[in-house]
Amino acid sequence: MSWKEIFKDGNDYNEKSIIGFLAFIVMVIVMIADVVTGMSGADLVINDSIYNSFVMVVLGCFGIAGIEKFAGRNNDNTTNTKHNHYDHHNDECEEEDRYDRRNNG
Repeated sequence: MSWKEIFKDGNDYNEKSIIGFLAFIVMVIVMIADVVTGMSGADLVINDSIYNSFVMVVLGCFGIAGIEKFAGRNNDNTTNTKHNHYDHHNDECEEEDRYDRRNNG
């Protein structure tokens, strides 16, 4: 799979989960760095707006991915195909109508 295929709609990866996971990893690294610098006596200054931005990205990405998972997102786009279930049903009904007209006069 090439790099460009990752951003297409028909891939096996959930981009929102990947971005959310990467943002979560950055948050964990910052918290570990904060603990390590705190134990060494130094103070690690973290801008609240930057940290809150990472929190929002994580919650947004995982929230949207979770809603899509439980809402049953349809990846195969069966409604956009040329023939769907209703088309086949209508075709069968039309064939039955033609049969009835031929046999019943």
